[in-house]
Amino acid sequence: MYGKDRTIMDEQTAGSSDRHQSSNAQPLPSARRPRRRWLLWGIVVLVLLLILFAVLRPHGRNAGGGHKGQSGDTQPVAVATVHTGDMPVVLQLLGTVVPVTNVTITPRVSGHILDVYYQEGQHVKKGDELELIDPRPYEATLAQYKGTLAADRAQLEKARVDNARYQKLIRQNSTSAMTARDQEFTVQQLEGTVKFDEANVRNAELNVMYCHIIAPVDGRVGIRVLDKGNYVAAGQSGGLTILTQMEPISVIFTVPQNQIGPVADRLHDVSELPVEAWNSDNTQKIADGTVKALDSQIDTSTGTVRMRGIFTNEDERLFPNEFVNAHLLVKTLHNALIVPGNALQTGPDGQFLYVVQPDMTVKDIPVKVGETDDSNAVILSGVKAGDRVVTDGVSHLRPGQKVSIPDTSTNQTAAAEAKTAETHHRHSNGQQSTDAAKHSNDPSAPDAAGTH
Repeated sequence: MYGKDRTIMDEQTAGSSDRHQSSNAQPLPSARRPRRRWLLWGIVVLVLLLILFAVLRPHGRNAGGGHKGQSGDTQPVAVATVHTGDMPVVLQLLGTVVPVTNVTITPRVSGHILDVYYQEGQHVKKGDELELIDPRPYEATLAQYKGTLAADRAQLEKARVDNARYQKLIRQNSTSAMTARDQEFTVQQLEGTVKFDEANVRNAELNVMYCHIIAPVDGRVGIRVLDKGNYVAAGQSGGLTILTQMEPISVIFTVPQNQIGPVADRLHDVSELPVEAWNSDNTQKIADGTVKALDSQIDTSTGTVRMRGIFTNEDERLFPNEFVNAHLLVKTLHNALIVPGNALQTGPDGQFLYVVQPDMTVKDIPVKVGETDDSNAVILSGVKAGDRVVTDGVSHLRPGQKVSIPDTSTNQTAAAEAKTAETHHRHSNGQQSTDAAKHSNDPSAPDAAGTH
């Protein structure tokens, strides 16, 4: 018994010990769980801080740059000097080369082509014979009409002689009045027949003449449609070839309706405006010409009005249907304040310039901009001649920041002034011809020309 009771007690003791161990083992995961959770939150916060730092770092760098600029660090910049000069007002417009005269050579009679007297692409003069259609059937018809005309003329002469005799007899009462009157009608009838025959002869002569196809204008002959030996019909579709007048030639271009007023006013003053034709890439000038008139109405679908520029085209560099850029010189502004176009900056309040002050700091000056072109801009107000404006290095520039100016800026200023002078010289030749009539009666015209 005693041994059995001891065994039962040992089993109870072991069971209680196991329960105690299991109760002590359960709290361990709950103790580790908060630590893990705090570790995950820490990683999330760290990632968010890294993201915020990466996003805000450029702004911090800019702010630091501004603070450094105000505290004395310098920013190297390129500058140009505001100067006065002549500024051409040029409109750059899209245009197409259109021949002044473009003729489709069409046969006016039917027949076989006996001969072709031109080479494809050849230049011909007005009146030159281009092709010959077989004239023999028309020459035979002409001879027939001439024979009929000769016979009817002979009958008319005989009727006139008879009529004169009858009129003499009627005065002597030797014939009846009816016979004399009938002879008068016979003469009138034969006169009408002769006129009909003469018309037939003229028509036959025209047909013979139309067999010789003549160039109606000076120009360049294109590719021929039919060769020698082919049969053609009068008014045949497509014609025989195309004759294009090359000298002079025109360029049709369109002007926006908001620019019609200045262009029309200038045309009224000088009667014609100079225009330049540039290639489709707008990189090379092809020819110089003049414009004398606007079209009579605005195209409502595009809001533009057409103009035609006439070019001598002696070297034939302008080719029909070629796309070109037309540079129309409307006027030239004299003694205008000019700055390089890349000096203009745009802010919330409009356009402004960074102007270098005497203490080598920069100040943003609002300006009013007038006419502009590819490289320069006219300043109407805000700066004065001699001011130095920043043209390069403005990306991190702030008002009040100190700047340094490399020696190349002087060269850039000289280059900008030289380019302005070159642009004005390029357009001045065209405008001198338009201003000649205006200044011819002006005693001060030589002085004015000298100032230009």
